[in-house]
Amino acid sequence: MGQEKTGNSDLQRLSIADFKVSQKSDIYIVLDNLRSGNNIGSIFRTSDAFLIKKIFITGNSAIPPNREILKTALGACDTVEWEYHENGLAAIQKLKESGIPVFAIEQVANSISLEKFEYQTEQPIAIVFGNEVDGVDQEIINQCDGCIEIPQFGTKHSLNVAVSAGMVIWHLSHQLLKEGKLI
Repeated sequence: MGQEKTGNSDLQRLSIADFKVSQKSDIYIVLDNLRSGNNIGSIFRTSDAFLIKKIFITGNSAIPPNREILKTALGACDTVEWEYHENGLAAIQKLKESGIPVFAIEQVANSISLEKFEYQTEQPIAIVFGNEVDGVDQEIINQCDGCIEIPQFGTKHSLNVAVSAGMVIWHLSHQLLKEGKLI
């Protein structure tokens, strides 16, 4: 009755070698001072699922092969390109010097609500996610081209950073899918 689950052999998963040479979305993720290796690993896994170009890990964040990262990434540290920068501002400046617009995911005055955020899909974009307690550092916000806010309606006005990353990556990927630019 109903629909049957798709078996693993029917999912048409890329091999690691095929993933590495596949065309990626022109989306870059910056993880600034994340405390939890589990969150970082989860973001690696989401980044693999949506063919993210590269992850920049900065500040006091753990880096692979951290045990917590590897546990939740399920191998995505081997597929998604990444690099570490001690200073988050240095990573942002590197992206901006390459002509990549940078947006922070943060609650600020004049933020753009996620459902209204549309970007020029023919150009790259970088998205900054900040510390689980303090959010994106104000110095980094000051260097960004804008801030995107995920609207929330309950008593808690914060989301887990990995959940936020999943929502934002899906939103950007959905725009690419609609235009036939992903896959």
